[in-house]
Amino acid sequence: MSPFPLPRLETERLVLSLPPPEDAARVVAFYAQNREHLKRWDPRRPPAFYGTGFWSEQLELNRSEAREGKGARFFLRAQEDPTGPVLGLANFSNVVRGVFQACYLGFSLDAACEGQGLMREALERGIGWAFDELRLHRIMANHRPENLRSGGLLRRLGFVQEGFARDYLFIDGGWRDHVLTALTRPGNPDPGQ
Repeated sequence: MSPFPLPRLETERLVLSLPPPEDAARVVAFYAQNREHLKRWDPRRPPAFYGTGFWSEQLELNRSEAREGKGARFFLRAQEDPTGPVLGLANFSNVVRGVFQACYLGFSLDAACEGQGLMREALERGIGWAFDELRLHRIMANHRPENLRSGGLLRRLGFVQEGFARDYLFIDGGWRDHVLTALTRPGNPDPGQ
């Protein structure tokens, strides 16, 4: 038996799930439809990224990592159509255990869904899962300074700026600065217990 059950989270308007490899075409459709929208914030993607073969493998890997408690890449879908189009994603990745008990958070939303509070709704539920089910102490999220929408959302969720990294990631054709933020779980128990 796996140490962690495969998560499926729900909010008032959304279902956050880890789709099976058979759903690769819907993930590809999300990225293809939002290619220009996300280009400014995401790393350069190889051509294979936009293929179902790549995403079939990634979705299986994602489910395996979630079962091992190493994180989860949640794909967002509408509550009224939980097997329909992908609306976005909330990615809790690079889980580190031991005395750190932390992960990184990344998120993307379909351009047509911005401004509706959907990502805040998804992240509130996902953060609760990461703290309660994965028993993490810290969630780190970094964003480009000019990404005011992401920065504002992280502040509303309680993330605190902890630093500024110059030339942090190669994004959109150049090395880009990033604001480093984190959210810690108050009263989190000793990781050794």
